[in-house]
Amino acid sequence: MSITRQKAIESAIKHRENQASVTGQGCVRDYFGTNVFSDSQMKSRLPKAVYKALRKTMDEGVPLDFSVADFVASAMSQWAIERGATHYAHVFYPLTGLTAEKHDSFFSPDGKGGLIAEFSGKQLIQGEPDASSFPNGGIRATFEARGYTAWDVTSPAFLTEGRNGLTLCIPIAFCSWTGEALAKKVPLLRSMQALNKQAQRVLKLFGHEDPGMITASAGPEQEYFLIDRSFYYARPDLLSAGRTLFGTRPPKGQELEDQYFGSIPERVLDFMMEVDSELYKLGVPVKTRHNEVAPAQYEIAPVFESANLATDHQYLVMQTLQRVAPKYGLACLLHEKPFAGINGSGKHVNWSLAGQKVGNLLNPGETPHENMQFLVFCAAAVRAVNQHADMLRGAVAHAGNDHRLGANEAPPAIISVFLGEQLTEVFEQIASGGAKSSKKNGVLTVGVDTLPPLPKDATDRNRTSPFAFTGNRFEFRAVGSSQSIAGPLVVLNTIMAESLDYVASELEKAPRDKRKFSAAVQKLLQRIIRENSRVIFNGDNYSAEWREEAGRRGLPNAASTPEALEAMNSKQTYELFAKYGVLSRREAESRFEIYQEKYVKDVMIEARLCLSMARTMIFPSGVKYQQLLAQTAAALTTIGKTSCTTTLDEVNSLLARLQKAMMMLEDVVKMPEGLSHAKQCRYIVGTVIPVMNELRQVADALEHVCDDEIWPLPTYQEMLFIR
Repeated sequence: MSITRQKAIESAIKHRENQASVTGQGCVRDYFGTNVFSDSQMKSRLPKAVYKALRKTMDEGVPLDFSVADFVASAMSQWAIERGATHYAHVFYPLTGLTAEKHDSFFSPDGKGGLIAEFSGKQLIQGEPDASSFPNGGIRATFEARGYTAWDVTSPAFLTEGRNGLTLCIPIAFCSWTGEALAKKVPLLRSMQALNKQAQRVLKLFGHEDPGMITASAGPEQEYFLIDRSFYYARPDLLSAGRTLFGTRPPKGQELEDQYFGSIPERVLDFMMEVDSELYKLGVPVKTRHNEVAPAQYEIAPVFESANLATDHQYLVMQTLQRVAPKYGLACLLHEKPFAGINGSGKHVNWSLAGQKVGNLLNPGETPHENMQFLVFCAAAVRAVNQHADMLRGAVAHAGNDHRLGANEAPPAIISVFLGEQLTEVFEQIASGGAKSSKKNGVLTVGVDTLPPLPKDATDRNRTSPFAFTGNRFEFRAVGSSQSIAGPLVVLNTIMAESLDYVASELEKAPRDKRKFSAAVQKLLQRIIRENSRVIFNGDNYSAEWREEAGRRGLPNAASTPEALEAMNSKQTYELFAKYGVLSRREAESRFEIYQEKYVKDVMIEARLCLSMARTMIFPSGVKYQQLLAQTAAALTTIGKTSCTTTLDEVNSLLARLQKAMMMLEDVVKMPEGLSHAKQCRYIVGTVIPVMNELRQVADALEHVCDDEIWPLPTYQEMLFIR
């Protein structure tokens, strides 16, 4: 075994045996949200009139009264300083997909040798970072630097803890001097505003005179891998690309199906407990933790929140996972496919619509066939997916997700809707003339007297569907594990707003007479179902038969990121975003450019890294083994023995193929000059990736035969099973 691998294994075992125990912090109720400038903090620290004005903005979406900002800034900074904070940071989410923040001190010299704490309403509401140094798709030139941050009242400020102090973090929106959105939050808030407007139109038609604010709600499940940090640092590909560019499958993978929901390893459970504790302090309502399907793969999931807050909390979840892992000698991998041939990681986004006065609008109730309001909202969602499947596919398109979508562990690139037997039957009845019944929930008896009868849902679940109805919400399963949920939510909210706009516009023409209005609803539902039923599929989305059937139905199937992004680069997409005030044409086009450029950079980094590792690590190791075999063969020949050269012949052949693949990759990574981003993407898909795949195939075959003492990289078996 190579010295690097040996030291990594020794370090992993040593850390596992010597890890410190984790002490609890008491009852969760006592510390949940303690690092959040929460409603209770605002209520106790703000004048009553200021608090009421702030709540009105948060609950009803009315414009913020700027006169309250100084009061809020004073109370917020006083709370943070009392806790030990010295700095504040406006936190935003640029189009890098990561978090951005600039820290400023609360304290300034008072001119008398001391310090004075300062934090005004203006400082709270607005900041001014450089707008040209973030991806902007041409909206800002390098010399046009001014950008603004704006306080997002709907997402509470919070404290982050470091070893040496605390920082007050204030979620904000980021835009350019010319007003264009340069980050994820502004389009998300706009899409929620558009959705609220159209949902209220529909609800008023159903008799809700004041339905209140309707928000999109989300509950994103986060899958991730944990491996020992020593292995992580011994793998240049994990360090720079987030996934293994080389590595053959281990003798034992996930085929025994013994990982899912299995007993959580002690070190991992300690890690999970600290992650939960840190997130509880930040007010993140995490609920579930468990082993996932693949070895070394796990999941954490929260309960539902407003989509905007859920997005902010999702960033905190990812940051906390990666920040806590090193304390336990672990590395957290959020890439969609860290290990080839092993299940990848997604981020299933559970999505619904709800309001304080009307509840969950996607709750079918006991008799869904009689629940016209639910059927209208559900049908609108089906229509939205069918009409704009290309936008949904584009919303989850990036280099990492290309390795996952369509594999037998994730939904395919074909976007379809799973409704289940109960709702499918109801919609089929409506399409045929009118729904008279719906399948009832049942009781499951398992045949053991000591076990109670179990309530049985009226329909099964479908884990292969990219967009599945799961009882009172839709689950968008195609989102990648490393991805911000903001982009997918923007698309979901916008296409649903368009669909509800269509519904409201049609029903507003109907008579107000109850019976005639009911007939109009039935007629509209029939039309929606008949025109959009092609997207409904309750079967196995992994099957080849479905791909063929989807083709016959005319459903789009964008297999790669460039295809998916090109589908979004359309007049229809740009007009839809502009119509509902979510993204201007310029903003939408800039994102298209940014996502194409990022795809190019991501894959080209991998290609150069692939070449470097093959040249400096894999090929030299193969040559060492070749030399050892050749010396053995020569020694046997010298003493008159017939040497078996089968393995040497195989190694010779593999090294020759490896050299050829390296030369080809060296040639193709020199991308022709002057290509547009679109042409660069096509060049990568058609030229670079096939050569990378060939190089990997040969290198992995060499790993199969190479002396284990010589092979330089930690293996899949070591990384996945030494815990």
